[in-house]
Amino acid sequence: MEFIEIAKIDEIPPGTAKAFKINAEEILVANYNGSYYAISNKCTHMGGDLSRGKLDGSIVTCPRHASKFDITTGKNLQGPKIGPFRGRAKDIKTYELKVEGNNLKLSKNL
Repeated sequence: MEFIEIAKIDEIPPGTAKAFKINAEEILVANYNGSYYAISNKCTHMGGDLSRGKLDGSIVTCPRHASKFDITTGKNLQGPKIGPFRGRAKDIKTYELKVEGNNLKLSKNL
């Protein structure tokens, strides 16, 4: 499997996430407890930009309707929430990511 370098590890400190556009894909890379995870940056409910949401531990919350996703698995944990309505979003796509030295590399198999 081939990987492409997308960032240096110091660009994403623990507890933060950063969005990248690779080809036509928008990808969110998060650092959770020193481990790095890559998921789609678009919420499966209505395409909200997850990089503008809140990252709390391993959970990212969409800024549009509060859908919550586990960055380690891509599982939808809650949402969306619109007023009294609570719906269900699909799980989010995950990507294979690896650390090589000081480099973060993403699988070319997008």
